[in-house]
Amino acid sequence: MMTVSNSISSFQESSIKAVYQLSNSYLDLDLINENLATANSEEIITWASQEFDQHLIMSTSFGIQAAVMLHLVTQIVPDIPIIWVDTGYLPKETYIFAQQLTDRLNLNLKVYQSELSPARMEAIYGKLWQQKDLDSLNLYDRIRKVEPMQKALKDLEAKAWLAGLRQNQTVFRQKLDYVNQQGEQYKILPILTWTSKDIYQYLTKYNLPYHPYFDQGYVSVGDWHSSRPLTADDDNERDTRFHGVKQECGLHLPISNEEAQSLDSSQL
Repeated sequence: MMTVSNSISSFQESSIKAVYQLSNSYLDLDLINENLATANSEEIITWASQEFDQHLIMSTSFGIQAAVMLHLVTQIVPDIPIIWVDTGYLPKETYIFAQQLTDRLNLNLKVYQSELSPARMEAIYGKLWQQKDLDSLNLYDRIRKVEPMQKALKDLEAKAWLAGLRQNQTVFRQKLDYVNQQGEQYKILPILTWTSKDIYQYLTKYNLPYHPYFDQGYVSVGDWHSSRPLTADDDNERDTRFHGVKQECGLHLPISNEEAQSLDSSQL
């Protein structure tokens, strides 16, 4: 785990800017990731804030461990816009958890939803999650998650996006760097190399809550109809999502259909 501290003692802000400052119009990703290889999570967030300023946003799903990234980032960039894509199918407990964290951390929360209401989507396409095939699940994700997220990025004029992805979550995420390009935005992953133990230690240190479903055996939670507790038969925590058919919801996959299809977890 990269050392979690209350300061960026190993880097002065001026030196971070001097060493890591690159043009917003183009980032040399090989160089930037090489330079950030020895930085801790706070330093990565600080660099991102200096590099992208008001064009930096972050996303959250208010999932099991969401409090870690929300606390970590807002200690450095208190007023950062935080995008929450509300699918309309989240458990009641998620909505309550989201309100509690929003109040406690004074989040600058921006909520986005699909232009299709759940009822309208079901009338047109049926209950897509019940079909349990990849095409239906991908269509569900595009309608309820990907399109609202793209609208949010456009509305907020985002050039870079902080997210809490970790390498040990999916096969696709094992290949990611601290700074990646996805569509027109750069995706920045400050806790990419953190383990479950690191997450637990951070939550404990700052007395932050897990999502209430953690006590019911969930290690990952999304929509009520497509999440379940972890069992002894699961090889990966993401097997508890999307009926095990896919690991990624689409928000963190490349934008083009061709790239998304080639990287979909069912084909890895």
